Amino acid sequence: MSVTVIETKAGRGNVTALMTALLAACVAFQLNASMLSPALVTMGEELKTDQAVIGLSQTWFFTAAALFSLFLPRLSDIVGRKKVLVGMMVLMGVGSVIAAMAPDVTWLFVGRIIQGVSGPTVPLCLIMLRSAVSNPRKYGTLMGLITAVNGGVAGVDSFVGGYLAEHFGFRSIFWLMVVFAAVATALIAFLAAESKPGAGTRMDWTGVFFIVVAVGALLTALNEGAKLVGGFSSQTLMLSLALVAVSAVSFAAFWRTEKRAAQPMVEIVHLRQRSTWAPLLTTTLTMTGIFAVINGIVPAYVQAAGGFGVGPTDMSLIILTPYALLGWLVGPLSGRLAPVLGYTKVLRIGLLGSVAALAVIAFFGLDSLPMMIAGTVLLGIMYAGTVNIMLNGLGVVLSPAGNPGFLPGMNAGAFNLGAGLSFLVLPAVLVATASLGDAKASYLTVVVVGLALTVAAFAASLLIPKPVEAEVAE
Repeated sequence: MSVTVIETKAGRGNVTALMTALLAACVAFQLNASMLSPALVTMGEELKTDQAVIGLSQTWFFTAAALFSLFLPRLSDIVGRKKVLVGMMVLMGVGSVIAAMAPDVTWLFVGRIIQGVSGPTVPLCLIMLRSAVSNPRKYGTLMGLITAVNGGVAGVDSFVGGYLAEHFGFRSIFWLMVVFAAVATALIAFLAAESKPGAGTRMDWTGVFFIVVAVGALLTALNEGAKLVGGFSSQTLMLSLALVAVSAVSFAAFWRTEKRAAQPMVEIVHLRQRSTWAPLLTTTLTMTGIFAVINGIVPAYVQAAGGFGVGPTDMSLIILTPYALLGWLVGPLSGRLAPVLGYTKVLRIGLLGSVAALAVIAFFGLDSLPMMIAGTVLLGIMYAGTVNIMLNGLGVVLSPAGNPGFLPGMNAGAFNLGAGLSFLVLPAVLVATASLGDAKASYLTVVVVGLALTVAAFAASLLIPKPVEAEVAE
């Protein structure tokens, strides 16, 4: 079976064409992830259901995205990366059509779960780019450009989603997603070349089953556990603990399966290496410490009567848009610096900068709106534009040569796990400290906890080995 891989020497035109296709795919996926955020209230009204149910549709989209991320990159090594990415874009479009025509919330769930098949879009695009571009400097720059889209389409996506929902209803957003999915599918089909380094290898579906159950049960346990923040329920607690137990048993079964399989999804020796578990630990801790702060805690405080009392539209303009825009602008720069200064060094600079940003937010931003804006701007540069880029990049450049799809997929799962933990741990701290009767002190405690977790992420990053082959030799 022949293997077709683009090489850099094939010419600048081929790489430019590939980048056009990959960016289209990443933008199409990002719209699925972020464009609905300002439309959730409208969705609830039009589908005649409450916000808790609508929020659950978002949860299931991200859960599905995490689960498909675990194995689709590996499957793409075997059956073809272009083929799998095209299939993901097609299913994304199908899910968008179903959601756009949903007569009730059940069909909305169906559509969102099908859209979740596109979960590993960014890691798969980075893998395809890696096989196309051998020059470390060029790859770093292009990697930064692709990964920066993952933080939001320059902050415009949320505003467009809000405008469409307000003037044309939430279904118009899904129809726009259909258009982008169709364009991305066509561009990938015509502009990208096929590569399948694992051709002839059998897919370890038993291993896939156990790791999907393990991660799925853990993510569901986190989602259930988050409900305890609003009030204790013994039934919810028992369900969460049972799901954690299922996750542990399934992971043990996955480990046992991989030790015995002739062609495992991942070799156990790779799981034991620092190049595997150190980046996964760093990703999880980073997301846990930062994700809910910028996506939940800070926006809530800025809008709260006890905070600055800013309206939701103005809050987005002064907090979320600068954060996303700077991440989008800085990403290619940090990607270009990575192979020169070192991926791990740039990651640690970004993490230290993120710690500084959280310190500004915690100790100055809660009293001053300009300082709050300054803290989130710095977080946009250091986290969205630097740390996020390096963590995604390390998942690709540290992946074993014989199994390039393994670590990017697992790392995508770590991003989702960290996001789930963040929205479990930090709101729980907020609720637990609410009894103090001082809203500012409560928010201060939450951000300090996030800061401490980010410091732990920096400590974990010290264990990540240098991806020597991806860096420019001194």
